[in-house]
Amino acid sequence: MISPNTFRRVLYSVLGLSLAIYACTVQAADESTKTNELKIKDITLKVPTNWKSAPPSNSLRLAQFEIPAVKGDKEPAELVISSFGGTGGGMANNISRWVGQFAAGKDRKVKVTQGESKLGKYVFADLSGTYNKSIGPPFLRKTKAVPDSRMLGVILAVEGKAYYFLKLTGPTKTVSAAVDEFRDSFGANAKDEKPFEQ
Repeated sequence: MISPNTFRRVLYSVLGLSLAIYACTVQAADESTKTNELKIKDITLKVPTNWKSAPPSNSLRLAQFEIPAVKGDKEPAELVISSFGGTGGGMANNISRWVGQFAAGKDRKVKVTQGESKLGKYVFADLSGTYNKSIGPPFLRKTKAVPDSRMLGVILAVEGKAYYFLKLTGPTKTVSAAVDEFRDSFGANAKDEKPFEQ
């Protein structure tokens, strides 16, 4: 039979270990949600610290990030932020262009919603299927078919300023893992979004 003193020592040890594990879990959670504020002209985004900033690959891009691949994916995802002044061709036209970057067929899925964040009203396009990824300079219009891809495209209308385009593309698993962080980056809330009305 265990003595009361031994029982108390075991109990305190278990409690101490449990608290230590809890503290480590909370710390790990905090580290995984750390963000940096990034000001790009008229907008300020909260970007996760594990998204690696990269030099824009062409003059049309204001900023560019690499999102680390999750287990099972070989390639990282990419976030590109652009603005062309004014409306950049309008919301409906840009959504149609993004949809057209995915091969037509039964595996193409399209969901377009609209909402409002502190930065302004926005349209959110969630596309998946076989992505015709641009290869080389944009003016060459060369593409490569990449199956099992996903794109999260946002058109953010900053009142009195311009439209900003946030485009996150990559392997389905990696992009899916970044959905919440992507929405958080510009203050969006999926629960408040409604179907897009052109």
